[in-house]
Amino acid sequence: MPAQPIPAEELRAAVEPVRAWLAGEAEQPPRAAVGAAVKTSARWLAQQAPGRSVEVRVPPHVAVQCIAGPRHTRGTPPNVVETDAATWLRLATGTLDWATAAADGKLTASGNRADLSGHLPLSPLSPSGRHRGQKPSPG
Repeated sequence: MPAQPIPAEELRAAVEPVRAWLAGEAEQPPRAAVGAAVKTSARWLAQQAPGRSVEVRVPPHVAVQCIAGPRHTRGTPPNVVETDAATWLRLATGTLDWATAAADGKLTASGNRADLSGHLPLSPLSPSGRHRGQKPSPG
């Protein structure tokens, strides 16, 4: 049975308790709060970009497969993104961009499909309410 879709409100609610920490304005929240934010945001990405060609790993919290394309069935997938919880959440919320995170060694991305910059930040979490590449809505 497939998982129920994650509503945008649930995503925002999961990430809200960690925002001050991500901004450097508070101590790290309890592991459960960080884990909930990481899991919900990674699963949101998988829901918005379904597929099995890229595995996104944020140990020890979650690993999800996403992005349409060739699917792997055994062993290490050819396209892997791995990062820590804080970096993932900063990418997801738009407080850190992909190129900077990669240049600073905050993530590893292997494979020709492992660049997630077109999918981040997650639109419900970004300051403008959209991810890079999306046009502003009229009005």
